[in-house]
Amino acid sequence: MNRKFAIMLAVVAFLLGVSSTLVGTKIFSKSPITAIESSGNTDIAKVGQIYELISSRYVEEVNKDELIEGAIQGMVGTLKDPFSAYMDKEAADQFHQSLDSSFQGIGAEVHLTDGKLLIVSPIKGSPAEKAGLRPNDQILTVNGESIEGLSQMDAVMKIRGKKGTTVKIEIKRTGMEEAIVFDIVRDDIPMSTVHHSMKESKGKKIGYIQITSFGEGTTKEFTDVLAKLESDGMEGLVIDVRGNPGGYLESVHDIASLFVANGKPIYQVENRAGQKQIVKSETKSRKSYPVATLTNDGSASASEILAAALKESEGYPVIGENTFGKGTVQQPIEMPDGSNLKLTQYKWLTPDGNWIHKKGVEPTVAVKQPEYFYATPIQFKDELKRDMNDEQIKNMQVMLKGVGFDPGRRDGYFSEETEKAVKAFQQANNLPVTGIVDKKTASSIETKLVEEIRNEKNDMQLKKALEILTK
Repeated sequence: MNRKFAIMLAVVAFLLGVSSTLVGTKIFSKSPITAIESSGNTDIAKVGQIYELISSRYVEEVNKDELIEGAIQGMVGTLKDPFSAYMDKEAADQFHQSLDSSFQGIGAEVHLTDGKLLIVSPIKGSPAEKAGLRPNDQILTVNGESIEGLSQMDAVMKIRGKKGTTVKIEIKRTGMEEAIVFDIVRDDIPMSTVHHSMKESKGKKIGYIQITSFGEGTTKEFTDVLAKLESDGMEGLVIDVRGNPGGYLESVHDIASLFVANGKPIYQVENRAGQKQIVKSETKSRKSYPVATLTNDGSASASEILAAALKESEGYPVIGENTFGKGTVQQPIEMPDGSNLKLTQYKWLTPDGNWIHKKGVEPTVAVKQPEYFYATPIQFKDELKRDMNDEQIKNMQVMLKGVGFDPGRRDGYFSEETEKAVKAFQQANNLPVTGIVDKKTASSIETKLVEEIRNEKNDMQLKKALEILTK
């Protein structure tokens, strides 16, 4: 049998129910699947017959490789599942790089839903985050070309590229009438996934660990910094998974196991037949210090598993905003030719049996950041000046307020008071005092705003976590 045809039959058989068995927590293991014969299965035989008819009788020569790839993509496409995807060898290599080491691109997790390519979350410190991309931004075009009709992997491959090159991404943002265009310079995306520090609050030492994604090395990174913070005498811990799009299930399982004790559940998995498996912790004793988790709408998948486990099994508070809402588990299945089928095989449920898909994990204590944290970067086309009225001016007013120059209003009308605020900002930052927002003034406002956002004193969610842990 033609080798590529055998590979296609293996995928068909898998989708028809020849699936691997769930063993322990190895849901994300990279398990190969062996090509199998049709064995009299009439459905598979039909696929083979059509393949042979097209390849041998179609009026023009056909590329048999493309025929196979198209058939596989077509089957996966019928699932209408944004998280299941078939990847050829090149795309599969890119997928593993994004979890295991470092790669070059803009640094944003995306998924395809109802034909829309949405940002799940930009990676911390990435070009995407610095440019101002946000969770749930819909990507419309890449370098001026529509991505409508493309698979998720094809769209991702258009966005990725060599360090130093620029990609133009047009996005649609909820609440904004006009599309926004970002020119983003690609860079190396380092996958060091854990960052830590020790905070002082009300005379107590509070450890802080941020997890940016759950990669292959995250567990070791986390346990190393946790041990250091504990040896330094921390009296409480904040785990920050804001903007964390997820990753390997083994990684989050191992980290959650450090805090969920006495055989309590970490999560549950449910297969297509409705059969459930409860995955429990083997840790014997609870930590001696309190723990709080920070979340936002960019916390997805594995991040939600961690937040839900700490919340429901141990009663630790979740602080911030409702999470993204991804309640399914995918397993990458390697094919003999190096291609890969990333297939949704299970639902994951919280320890209490809740399915958070498209709902998210609700915070125990809801806290929004200041308004300017959510401001959209100014898409500079023309100078903004007195008596103009549009959405760009509204964004600019929110930013001015955030950097300490009150424009008097935030409704998009460039009033006299807004003009005075612009002049005051220009004077304070050694710019020509015109009261007109030109490209240089707009860039300066955005730079100052980023400084404010990164200033820990303005992080209301972290402040609330520290307050709760030091009561």
